[in-house]
Amino acid sequence: MDSYGTIVDVTAHQLPHQMPWPAPGSQLRQRTFAQSTKLQDVLYEIRGPIHAQAARMEAEGHRILKLNIGNPAPFGFEAPDVIMRDMIQALPHAQGYSDSQGILPARRAVVTRYELVEGFPRFDVDDVYLGNGVSELISLVLQALLDNGDQVLIPAPDYPLWTASTSLAGGTPVHYLCDETQGWQPDIADMESKITERTKALVVINPNNPTGAVYGREVLDQIAELARKHQLLLLADEIYDKILYDDAEHINLASLAPDLLCLTFNGLSKAYRVAGYRAGWVAITGPKEHATSFLEGINLLANMRLCPNVPAQHAIQVALGGHQSIDDLVLPGGRLLEQRDVAWTKLNEIPGVSCVKPSGALYAFPRLDPEVYPIADDEQLVLDLLLQEKILVTQGTGFNWPAPDHLRIVTLPWARDLSSAIERLGNFLVGYRV
Repeated sequence: MDSYGTIVDVTAHQLPHQMPWPAPGSQLRQRTFAQSTKLQDVLYEIRGPIHAQAARMEAEGHRILKLNIGNPAPFGFEAPDVIMRDMIQALPHAQGYSDSQGILPARRAVVTRYELVEGFPRFDVDDVYLGNGVSELISLVLQALLDNGDQVLIPAPDYPLWTASTSLAGGTPVHYLCDETQGWQPDIADMESKITERTKALVVINPNNPTGAVYGREVLDQIAELARKHQLLLLADEIYDKILYDDAEHINLASLAPDLLCLTFNGLSKAYRVAGYRAGWVAITGPKEHATSFLEGINLLANMRLCPNVPAQHAIQVALGGHQSIDDLVLPGGRLLEQRDVAWTKLNEIPGVSCVKPSGALYAFPRLDPEVYPIADDEQLVLDLLLQEKILVTQGTGFNWPAPDHLRIVTLPWARDLSSAIERLGNFLVGYRV
């Protein structure tokens, strides 16, 4: 009955979003829940369908050699004892939330770390955000920065989280090429050719994942100059800055661009071998007066996640202040250096395979000559390798490389295991040769 006393048939006045009343004895059609369209361009092949197949094979009892992810612990790389002891001692005091940016002693330790770097711009604890690994902070920063259609320049090949997080935030990833013939250094001309009025930020991964390249000062100066010329935000992923081989020197991008807003990402996962702790940070340097609302956005999102995990935060201060045991692993006689050498040597012994010598990080990115191996689908290639040899690697296109002619191989296994795995890879590839 309406306000005038008239009886109204409610079924004739249903709102569009209302489901009709079911007839007696009938059933409602089952509602389905689809994946959000926001995820249509979001990919992370390192833990994609091939990884899922490997997990199924493990459940069936197969032993899989996982060369797909840079996770030091399963390969016998133990965390420094002092880090574990300090974290354990802190547990009784780490039961509540912390400040949303992270505990003060850890943020002070991050500030002190960079005060020791020549030329690194000065910043204070309020410019540091701790996170559940660098991955969380990448996503958080891009969510705070991007409007739909904003473009982010990202290297090809890249660490695919950057591309995925840009897409998830509504942005458009635009890939600039790194030149394999020049030791995988960024192609500055290609980079500049892809800058448009919608370009908002420029990502630099140095040392690079997946190629192992360490960028020289001249290239980094050119990148900084491009950012200066086009007023771009610099995003420096430097998680591997302590994992350097031979005479490689890491130069912090922020130190060459003190006049530019630069966000430097780093953490404990790789150099300190505690990937499972999920302890990372981002340090914000340069002029901030023109980025007030962006920085407020970072703070808002940091508040929404309440805080990073508190026990792991207590590992940061002792890690950054103590003996840097990673040096023992990358200097002559060190295990990581030996394994890098084995991977590089053995890969280049395979006919039709070439590999640029990695100068840093934990990976090799070999090329399969298309004239020898005419591969149309590199995802199928790595699936076949998994099924036949029980070796799990990641295809090059999973790192947003445009051609199906590369693989990424983790160099973390013991040298003898790595040597055996690459020999098996070579035998497997015989079936793909023309």
